[in-house]
Amino acid sequence: MSATITLQQLTDQLAALEAEAEAAIAAAAGTAELERLRLDLLGKKGRLSAVLGAMGQLPGEERPLVGQRANGLKEQVQESLGARLSQLKATALAEQIAQERLDVTAPSRYVPPGHRHPLQSTLEEILDIFAGLGYQMADGPEVESDHYNFTALNIPPHHPARDMQDTFYLDPGNLVPGGDLGERLLRTHTSPVQIRHLEANPPPVRIVAPGRVYRRDAVDATHSPVFHQVEVLALDEGLDFSHLRGTVTTFLQRFFGDLPVRFRASYFPFTEPSAEVDVQWRGRWLEVMGCGMVDPAVLEGLGIDPERWSGFAAGLGVERFCMVRHGIDDIRRLHTSDLRFLEQF
Repeated sequence: MSATITLQQLTDQLAALEAEAEAAIAAAAGTAELERLRLDLLGKKGRLSAVLGAMGQLPGEERPLVGQRANGLKEQVQESLGARLSQLKATALAEQIAQERLDVTAPSRYVPPGHRHPLQSTLEEILDIFAGLGYQMADGPEVESDHYNFTALNIPPHHPARDMQDTFYLDPGNLVPGGDLGERLLRTHTSPVQIRHLEANPPPVRIVAPGRVYRRDAVDATHSPVFHQVEVLALDEGLDFSHLRGTVTTFLQRFFGDLPVRFRASYFPFTEPSAEVDVQWRGRWLEVMGCGMVDPAVLEGLGIDPERWSGFAAGLGVERFCMVRHGIDDIRRLHTSDLRFLEQF
């Protein structure tokens, strides 16, 4: 059977396909159009495959010539497709960069960082000072037993000192069984932390106990049913009131500055002698904390020999220190989320 197609015809078809392919690839406006061209030119049912399919009609000695030319065209088309794809991607990226370019000469918009809450920063400063004086942090539960909150602190049942701290008592039926026996309550001070620490750690000890406490106070400018205390305890051989006075004075002058400090005799059931401490702040005396020597009865209740060991304790209200330092006139401001107030600190 005579051939129906010649070598020259197939060669001309490949040349025409090459020219059309280069023109179409160069004019392609997007990646989707490039993909359509690739399938039309190089796909299994594409135009190059059709030329190769007709190659079987050529004599055996002419087929390699067409095959070599077709393979060269295939590689050329693939390179052209790749080059055009790179151009399109580069153009798209340049356009995106141009659209998203930042004008560095435009006025900046300052977004201020977050601030520490004034109550938190005050607490951290207090703890930092006592840490510098050699005190270690101690902690305890906020739900306490009557024993730790009162009895172990030399405040037995029906003691008049209990009237000084109007207490939130909890219904024992709502509590998880186990733990210490006795009526449950929300702690009225952080002094129970000292008792728990001394039960687990023999003297000498120097601890600072921060925490939240609860009392049934009416809410007003200076009172809140929930507030924060920091109490310190030092117990060692030979400690006396001069050590207490020196520690408290050093702490207060580091916090408030080099101001006059005075001690006034007072009463606390778990310290003897006891004192209230004032600082002369902006021309007037302000009461800021209470302190005293640990009552020997408290030590005896813990099995600690008061003839060998002596110590002192002091306590302060963090809200009080914060309000004095920053001139805040209402404690309720510390417990709101008013940004107009908080952004001042």
